Amino acid sequence: MKVRKAVIPAAGLGTRMLPATKTVPKEMLPMVDKPVLQYIIEEAVSAGIEDILIVTNRAKSAMDDYFDYYPELEHRLEAAGKEKELEAVKQAADLANIFYVRQKETKGLGHAIWRSKRFVGEEPFAVLLGDDIMRAKKPVIGQLIAAAEQYNASVIGVQQVSDEVVSKYGVIKAEPLAERVFTVRDMQEKPTLAEKFSNYAVLGRYVLGPDIFDILENQTPGYGGEIQLTDGLKKLCPQNRLLAVDFEGRRYDTGNLKGFLEATIDFALDHPETGAWLREFLKEKAAIL
Repeated sequence: MKVRKAVIPAAGLGTRMLPATKTVPKEMLPMVDKPVLQYIIEEAVSAGIEDILIVTNRAKSAMDDYFDYYPELEHRLEAAGKEKELEAVKQAADLANIFYVRQKETKGLGHAIWRSKRFVGEEPFAVLLGDDIMRAKKPVIGQLIAAAEQYNASVIGVQQVSDEVVSKYGVIKAEPLAERVFTVRDMQEKPTLAEKFSNYAVLGRYVLGPDIFDILENQTPGYGGEIQLTDGLKKLCPQNRLLAVDFEGRRYDTGNLKGFLEATIDFALDHPETGAWLREFLKEKAAIL
């Protein structure tokens, strides 16, 4: 099993980040000096992904524009001797082979994944959700790919979450297989605290086989009246075809304001142009508060 392709579902309406996302896709909101989506694409590329499909909607043409060449701007920067800025602008366009397909109807994550069927073909593929940024020494999607290739199975990324937020996620029932690797026996989408199988939540990274497409194509709507990926993945469990990796790294949900600000601050603290300044700024604010 060699994973060469990735799918990034990015067709959501961004309702948790309104009013900013009324005209700017949430995936294109700037985090320090790059849009959220670029961090996700860079993670995929660093794990060896060659081709990336972004599932969009009619309001998100800014993604296509950003990851393309901009000759007028590039010529202006070159003429002005702004080599650093020119390199950054061209780098975004050269990250990977990026393709696009629209999710013409808002039918849920499972339906968005199904829209990538022709792009994926008969290969295994990675899925990186468009508003989840990961910080890790080894790319999180790379950790999942390693398990998928070792065990020749579909893999989902999980971490333990608190009881206070477990009802916001899909969670798993699982048995240990190896260090940080589990065999998934069942899944639930957004369970109540009384119903939950565990506190292991599925957090925005997957490696799936092409067999998921037939399942999703015939999947009936579930939670929220949408085609849920979790419901489709449940059907892989009885055949021991779904594993979970308790991945190493920090996950940021940039689709909500608090998660977006947490990520922005952490990345800004590590940025060579903002880190020292921001530390002093935060010390001054802390003294006042």
